[in-house]
Amino acid sequence: MENSTGVLTGESRLSWSRTVPRELVHRTSAAEVLLTDVCPSLERNVFDVAASWPRSHPTFPRDGESLHSPLILVETVRQLGIYLPLSHYGVPTRFRMLITDLHFRLDPDLEPRATANSTDVSCRAAVSGIRTGADGTVTGLRMEVSMRVGAQVFARAGGGARFVSPARYAALRGARAAVRPPVPAGDRVRPDLARIGAGHARDVMIAVDDDGALSLRPADPRHPFFFDHPSDHVPGMVLLEAARQAGALASDGRRLRPTAGRLKAVSFAEFAPAARVLCVAHHRTCGFRVLQGGRYVAFGALEYR
Repeated sequence: MENSTGVLTGESRLSWSRTVPRELVHRTSAAEVLLTDVCPSLERNVFDVAASWPRSHPTFPRDGESLHSPLILVETVRQLGIYLPLSHYGVPTRFRMLITDLHFRLDPDLEPRATANSTDVSCRAAVSGIRTGADGTVTGLRMEVSMRVGAQVFARAGGGARFVSPARYAALRGARAAVRPPVPAGDRVRPDLARIGAGHARDVMIAVDDDGALSLRPADPRHPFFFDHPSDHVPGMVLLEAARQAGALASDGRRLRPTAGRLKAVSFAEFAPAARVLCVAHHRTCGFRVLQGGRYVAFGALEYR
């Protein structure tokens, strides 16, 4: 609902002064927290959200036209997908949060430009598809988010997640629950940074194998963004960035910045053996699949203007 000034009801309560607690978005570094405030709206299961996008990010520098990286948008949604279940739906903090799928779409004509200051983004998040276990604990939900600067919606994103208890997670993962990212081999051939739109060598998520295929091999398993907190499997954000880099290579460096995308996680992507990233460019779309152990663990598509 909008008032006479065109501002969504409830937005005036939002603050961009300080971030939410880092543990509620599963970040170790406070510098990686994007959410600053979350308030329930007058509608059931709808929330008004404030997010602050930094003018520069060590992993996602501003693009040539001073635009924020699309992955900042996705990370905002990822953090919301953790914060809302923990803070408003009673999911225990000891539970594991697993992304099932995600999608995003932004309008290049309306999205905000990065300025000398951070960008204050207003979001409206609608939660649906809430699932509960026998004891009433929420075990999954879906979320759709619209993003604005001022009165203009410039992006929409969302996805689904499920939440599992420590015992259930241990049963799912077995001995793999103790796995940590391997130290990368130094003899891997890495793509040229300019061809994949990466800002630093540590940001490269793929390597070129001897047969010319692309494999999912993060250059830095201690990366301050992608591996900010310990994980026993390849995080979804790593899969998405690896797909973006593979799409850039498939288009010979012409498609660096997607304006829309979707990813479906079929199962856990393990650190070993290294998964293959298969990508096919077609006009303004790059379809991708992540193949590991003879089966697909994730797939999706990226779109470009």
